[in-house]
Amino acid sequence: MKLKLVGLLLAAGVVLQGCTGAQGVRDDEVPVDERSIGGTVDDAEGARSRGAEMGSEFAGRPVSELLNDPATPLSVRVFYFEYNSAELSESDRDALATHARLLNEKSDLTVVLEGHADERGSREYNLALGERRAKVIERVLSLQGVSPQQIQVISFGEERPQAFGHDEESWRLNRRVQLLYSGY
Repeated sequence: MKLKLVGLLLAAGVVLQGCTGAQGVRDDEVPVDERSIGGTVDDAEGARSRGAEMGSEFAGRPVSELLNDPATPLSVRVFYFEYNSAELSESDRDALATHARLLNEKSDLTVVLEGHADERGSREYNLALGERRAKVIERVLSLQGVSPQQIQVISFGEERPQAFGHDEESWRLNRRVQLLYSGY
């Protein structure tokens, strides 16, 4: 038993030694996948150094104006999904990064994430799929610092269709998550 433990520790040490600088990679050269947060590492470091300046893009404008300005990603409050999927596109992640900045700056705002599915599949499956879709958006927002108290997740599954047809275009419109800001 002791021999197995010593062998395991020795093997772990060899693996760790191989991972610690054997290839001469410095900390600032480590590649980072930036897709998950909707910004770059430089953006995040710059925001930390600027402090409250990060939210200044919303300063002095009423929330209703911000949400309805077609020139900003905040006007995008419906996110569509592929069939049987809960994956976001890159443009969706970018729009959600702007929503996260707004929610972080205006901590009194709350948002309801309504998950929906098309009519295909059982009622139970579609409720779970709608919830999974809304939770993906919740996770993206929370990874960007939005407080859990500002987010509520609801799934309606197939119960509240946006389009009532029984074709691909109607189904596409029904596979969605809607962001509903309270009071707006």
